[in-house]
Amino acid sequence: MPRTPRISPVGIPQHVITRGNNRQVCFTCEDDMDFYLSCLRDYSKKYCVDIHAWVLMTNHIHLLCTPNVDGGVSKMMQDIGRLYVRYFNKTYKRSGTLWEGRFKSSLVQSESYLLSVYRYIELNPVRAGMVDDPADYEYSSYRVNALGKWFGLVIPHQEYLLLGDNADGRQSNYRGLFEQELDMALIDNIRKTTNQGMVIGNERFINEIGKLTGFDMHAKNRGRPKSIVN
Repeated sequence: MPRTPRISPVGIPQHVITRGNNRQVCFTCEDDMDFYLSCLRDYSKKYCVDIHAWVLMTNHIHLLCTPNVDGGVSKMMQDIGRLYVRYFNKTYKRSGTLWEGRFKSSLVQSESYLLSVYRYIELNPVRAGMVDDPADYEYSSYRVNALGKWFGLVIPHQEYLLLGDNADGRQSNYRGLFEQELDMALIDNIRKTTNQGMVIGNERFINEIGKLTGFDMHAKNRGRPKSIVN
């Protein structure tokens, strides 16, 4: 069965996930994460991709980004992936693949869902039980978006800029978004749409992307139908 073509319109945000092959570790220390972020900084600029939010976990990566040129995200991820594998294999005297095939991604509707995906990404270490507060995890964009730490990588999306009239106001209002937990149905929707390469948004937005691409961009329920319980 042919795989779903990757849909990547210029100017529409994307949630991107890259995982280690068979969930294997792809970051063993801070030096590994620093090297990956250096690659991300360089290649996001090279291919004109705005990075809005990110988190590096032990065996996977989340990005929220917007391409400004056609094919920018794919080219960025391919170059970073190849360079990082060479670094990782040389450092740890290993060979072979590191990543679980091609990266997964979904298109994100800005007005209704973008800030939720920001939160989903930056709360990954909390959901994993690694920290209680996202500010305690160094390798995510939370300290940039919520606390104003300069990093030289994050470019705020317009929806983030609308949170306030100045940096302090935006950061305060952004922190306020984290006072409520993400709804589990929303978490499941983000996971499903990203793994299937679909769209997270309202029905109008999903249909617009479908007309633009010629594909049905609704996420599909997979597996056997649930049995009916009387």
